Amino acid sequence: MPQNKRESLIYTFLMCFLMVLWMSIYNVALHNGEVSLQIIREGWLGFPIAFIYALIMDWFIVSKRAKGVAFRFLIKPNSSSLKKVISISCCMVIPMVVLMSLYGGLEACFSSGNWNQFLLIWLSNVPKNIVMALPFQLIIAGPVARKIFRSVIPEGMLVE
Repeated sequence: MPQNKRESLIYTFLMCFLMVLWMSIYNVALHNGEVSLQIIREGWLGFPIAFIYALIMDWFIVSKRAKGVAFRFLIKPNSSSLKKVISISCCMVIPMVVLMSLYGGLEACFSSGNWNQFLLIWLSNVPKNIVMALPFQLIIAGPVARKIFRSVIPEGMLVE
């Protein structure tokens, strides 16, 4: 896990990249009912703005609050690393899914021009995204991001 602000920013960048790319492709596939190279292309084309939005939401809104909830209700400073990782990840994924589903609903309504369906699209996407994002975060993105992060930035390399 990151140990200072510099490490946190790099880790957040890496984690958002993995999560937003995967979830962008997943959502395009979900809405089109298929997985193909065209779907991956559409997910990739929608990725940059969603990535910037996710970085802003994570860094300025979700991260500090999620860690606060995790340390207040789920874990203690002396808890095991695994328990900390799982607790913080769960506390991060849920609000990020809500905020990213909001983004997806806005994007869908903007492209279709049908704003009457916004609330329905947003709220129906939340459970669909949680069932994909949480396992993906815990099983794939989290371990991959931590492995890449510590391979590139050994512990204690970046000091504030």
